[in-house]
Amino acid sequence: MNNTTFTLQQIGTIQQEDDMSYIQFTPTYRGAALRELEYFSHAHVVWWCHFLDTPEHRAITECEHPYTKGPEKIGVFATRSPRRPNPIAITVAPVVKIDHEAGRMYLAFIDAAPGSPVVDVKPYHPLDRVRKASVPEWCRHWPEWYEDCATFDWVAEIPN
Repeated sequence: MNNTTFTLQQIGTIQQEDDMSYIQFTPTYRGAALRELEYFSHAHVVWWCHFLDTPEHRAITECEHPYTKGPEKIGVFATRSPRRPNPIAITVAPVVKIDHEAGRMYLAFIDAAPGSPVVDVKPYHPLDRVRKASVPEWCRHWPEWYEDCATFDWVAEIPN
């Protein structure tokens, strides 16, 4: 297999207004592209970790003790680290409202920094759930449901 270069097109950026995050869509993706999205409670937001888009971060293949209760070394593909060959992140975010005129999707929370490029949005649907998913012993104490993540002590869990 040859190395292939892909072109991603930014569809918007993460912005912050008071305590509310939102995606500011580029003019092409305002209006028609957002139609009916307001009827979904959550959306998958695919965004680019632009602060970590360096040759050094893209070269990382193994992470040193990324989780307090995890192994000393973990392969990058077994982590949720933003330091990876392609710094792509996926976040499930609660949709608060859609402002069609301004081309904004307001979110209750997203773990992306203001200015982060957004490359795609897909509606979350319960069919995205997996009935019998399994995880390693060292992360079984993590929240089982998205809503429980807000009260979980992630600072104690991720030492970096």
